[in-house]
Amino acid sequence: MSYHHLSVLVHRQAEKYGDKIALKYRNYETAQWIPISWNQFSQTVRQAASAFVALGVKEQESIGIFSQNKPEWFYTDFAAFANRAITIPFYATSSPAQAQYIINDAEIRFLFVGEQYQYDAAFNVFGLCASLQQLIIFDRSVVKDPRDVSSIYFDEFMALGEGLPHNDEVEERTSRASYDDLANILYTSGTTGEPKGVMLHHSCYLEQFYAHDERLTTMTDKDVSINFLPLTHVFEKAWCYLCIHKGVQICINLIPADIQMTIKEIRPTLMCSVPRFWEKVYAGVQEKINETTGFKKTLMQDAIKIGRIHNIDYLRLGKTPPLMIHLKYKFYEKTVYQLLKKTVGIENGNFFPTAGAAVPDEINEFVHSVGINMIVGYGLTESTATVSCTLPVGYDIGSVGVIMPGVEVKIGENDEILLRGKSITKGYYKKAEATAAAFDADGWFRTGDAGYFKNGQLYLTERIKDLFKTSNGKYVAPQALETKLVIDRYIDQIAIIADQRKFVSALIVPVYGFVKEYAKEKGIEYTDMAELLQHPKIVGLFRARIDTLQQQFAHYEQIKRFTLLTEPFSMERGELTNTLKLKRSVVNRNYAEVIDKMYAE
Repeated sequence: MSYHHLSVLVHRQAEKYGDKIALKYRNYETAQWIPISWNQFSQTVRQAASAFVALGVKEQESIGIFSQNKPEWFYTDFAAFANRAITIPFYATSSPAQAQYIINDAEIRFLFVGEQYQYDAAFNVFGLCASLQQLIIFDRSVVKDPRDVSSIYFDEFMALGEGLPHNDEVEERTSRASYDDLANILYTSGTTGEPKGVMLHHSCYLEQFYAHDERLTTMTDKDVSINFLPLTHVFEKAWCYLCIHKGVQICINLIPADIQMTIKEIRPTLMCSVPRFWEKVYAGVQEKINETTGFKKTLMQDAIKIGRIHNIDYLRLGKTPPLMIHLKYKFYEKTVYQLLKKTVGIENGNFFPTAGAAVPDEINEFVHSVGINMIVGYGLTESTATVSCTLPVGYDIGSVGVIMPGVEVKIGENDEILLRGKSITKGYYKKAEATAAAFDADGWFRTGDAGYFKNGQLYLTERIKDLFKTSNGKYVAPQALETKLVIDRYIDQIAIIADQRKFVSALIVPVYGFVKEYAKEKGIEYTDMAELLQHPKIVGLFRARIDTLQQQFAHYEQIKRFTLLTEPFSMERGELTNTLKLKRSVVNRNYAEVIDKMYAE
């Protein structure tokens, strides 16, 4: 395998693959997927790189990208690398205040914005950002503010590079590109405090290419990956760079909410996702089984049972399944499993990396039982994504797998997972104190995650910062309980409350549709959602389901009281980060009265 610096990677791949398809995106007006060949990809990147010189972009200058996933994102990224510039991704959902913080912290002059929301948010803070000179707008349909005299559209930006007027300058800069150059600064939205800019150098990505080539041996240039997570997320970003390095075709899902539709149109072999995606697949199948009766129901239940014996009890442990089990499995593979995978859009699946949160054991077992090759992994922005991942044989349900080649891991004080290696960040941008605090004297990076090793595999227990201490002095890990409960079909979101309180309580966002259906079945009358969620029968339903799911927890860890909320936690109110992680301090503040009521005698 040859390894190329990101500044030339696309061009080297174009020399190898020519007119083969590199990228695809959906044209929403025609509902067609538009292919972009490696040659087109390379030419567009060269033109954009020339346009950067025309704009006056300097080497190691920071360029901002504030957009949904789009092909233009890739052009901008790789054109910046050709000029030895640094790209800084913003979440498409970032608020104007978050955008303002990053622009000022990284002293961004040129900000690429995707659609109307991102343009409006950026234009609103333009006057508050001393460094900001110009917005470049990806989407032609964005309506500019009448006061806007400096913004240009992406096609106008590209026109500056037409005929490659500054190609010599670009080539000269590229020749100076080094693995010691900074590639990205990724701002973590942080569940606590202000965002920190994680510095990732080109060497971090190179190291991950080595590690993944060694580990993911079935990934080839015949694969098709659909990108579902935002390119701001280190998991998707590092994955897409790996796909380009491998010659994998990337299909860009432009609208996050459309993934259920686009995945069926593309039927990919690869897709990175967060556990929530598989939780929804699982909930859908459970729903189908609940609706079905008679022979069909028995068949579906038996298929999952046989799949579990075949794949979990035998293949996973490297054993040969008994002949009868194997024959039954083969039958279900062509019928039940095939139909299930087709319904989701993943019948061509090679493997599906999943990370970003804990994968509930039930989901993990179910996905493997029906023959979906899910790889569970663990990583951080600071580790350029993957630290560990499960192997096809010998993985333990509940673990996050075996450590990647090239990464050193040890368990420190308070069971904290410590990391060392070339893929680990060198620190936080312009934050010397935070950087110093993140590393110990021997250069080990403190992850803030607690864990342990068993059978050579890494297990996560909790976020150290998230450990709650009840007023009785007992420690409670909220994530363990949340992960267990969120698989319930009636529960959409949950926040455990316990810190400095005398017992554990919870705020629960129900799946409103299912609650309404249940009310209809039971003949419960109500005027609005608030009244329905306080109805004794509904409260009783949730009580029973919570008690069943939390049996394995110690008495002091169990939820004693809970409140069903009439609206979901939201990013707008600051209760969720851009990666949909719970900001506990904000939830506690926003729901202070509701919480206090649960603890009133």
